[in-house]
Amino acid sequence: MGEPAPPRFRAGATTEVETVRVEAGRAESRADAVAVEEPLEIRIDGETIAVTMRTPGADGDLALGFLFSEGMIAGAADVGSAAHCGRPGEEGYGNVVDVRSAAGFRIDPERIMEGRRWSTTSSACGVCGRRSVEGLLARCPPVGASPPLEAAEILRCMARLAELQPVFSRTGGLHAAAAFGDGGVLLVSAEDVGRHNAVDKVVGALLRRGLAGRPGPAATSLLAVSGRTSFEIVQKAATAGIPVVAGVSAPSSLAVELARGAGIALLGFARGDRLNVYTHPGRIVTGPAQAP
Repeated sequence: MGEPAPPRFRAGATTEVETVRVEAGRAESRADAVAVEEPLEIRIDGETIAVTMRTPGADGDLALGFLFSEGMIAGAADVGSAAHCGRPGEEGYGNVVDVRSAAGFRIDPERIMEGRRWSTTSSACGVCGRRSVEGLLARCPPVGASPPLEAAEILRCMARLAELQPVFSRTGGLHAAAAFGDGGVLLVSAEDVGRHNAVDKVVGALLRRGLAGRPGPAATSLLAVSGRTSFEIVQKAATAGIPVVAGVSAPSSLAVELARGAGIALLGFARGDRLNVYTHPGRIVTGPAQAP
């Protein structure tokens, strides 16, 4: 049996590769869709600050969300433009995005990152080059008061999240994140090979629409994520002022610690008709809905 042919890469979230499927002792050659993973270099005013592995698409939102969660910008007004470098058709076009400071403002990564540049990160990089977890914990602002959410509404949002993953349904290889507002209204959703990238894309889109940023509370009631909930996802939610974070799978210990300190209700195993509340249960209405 020969080896499958090399992948035929193309722009977009998926590509097809030739595979050999073995089932019940029989081998069959067939094409299969896989999620694209490519590097994205993020620049500020022409200077490289980070390279992350991501799924192409919504790169400008990813860059905005990344800069916002790292404290380098307070909102979309700090950014003049965010665009891919180079020209269409050139090798590597689409894998470098340059964020330009708005007129009269200078985005300064040195102020936040203590003079330390980010190295290349994976699509699931976790804490990624920060000098200390303690410093990041201290930098996350506490989330203000918000109306409690009904557990049943959260579970409906989680079921909706499962419907917002067209590329995952084809490939089985992507994570998803979605922001919901009052009444479970979907605000924005995104898919990516990296959990934290999907969240950055969501936060970046919220920034563009004026639904996140400082000062002022976010309009988002719930951040829903597929898979497990990491420390970094909670950090991004805290920066955006999102009071409730729910994941399909388990949170990590550092995610629980940060959520407790940041005033976020952190939920895990939120699927079907059940969920676990790890922090701040007062933000969640667990019983039947009360009559008005």
